[in-house]
Amino acid sequence: MSSTISLVFSNSKYISLSIVIFSSMLVGLLILSEYIFLEPYVVSHIPSGTEFGLVLIVMISVLSALVLPMNIFRINILKKSKQKMGGGIFGSIIGAAAGACSCGPIGFAVISTFGSVGATATAFLTNYEIPIRIIAIGILAITYFTTVKSLKIECNLKIA
Repeated sequence: MSSTISLVFSNSKYISLSIVIFSSMLVGLLILSEYIFLEPYVVSHIPSGTEFGLVLIVMISVLSALVLPMNIFRINILKKSKQKMGGGIFGSIIGAAAGACSCGPIGFAVISTFGSVGATATAFLTNYEIPIRIIAIGILAITYFTTVKSLKIECNLKIA
């Protein structure tokens, strides 16, 4: 598996894409989860008891930064061939979106416009934020392993 990662990330384009994905997802999720505050000035705060949520956000960001460039590499390889492409990219998009289920001030503002349905959605997301993020990490892990398998088998790469 490490040879597959080294093959994909031997191109600086995929390394820079991975860095952009990681940093944007990490900062975005930290702002939405209220670990970073932007007003009146930039402040970071980790409340007691929320360390596990922070670790899950970092894991989602790392896995997304690993999986998405690998899937883009896979798409570029399979674009040249006539083989059928599986749903690897869709799994990474679903996993990344599921990780952003936080109910920060933006989430409350958007969801509250839907009335009682919004209140129900807010309560659901607040109560099940950690399990949803764990499921997102599972989806991203499965996507990683299927992408590695696809790069080895479908793309006929000779990886030692």
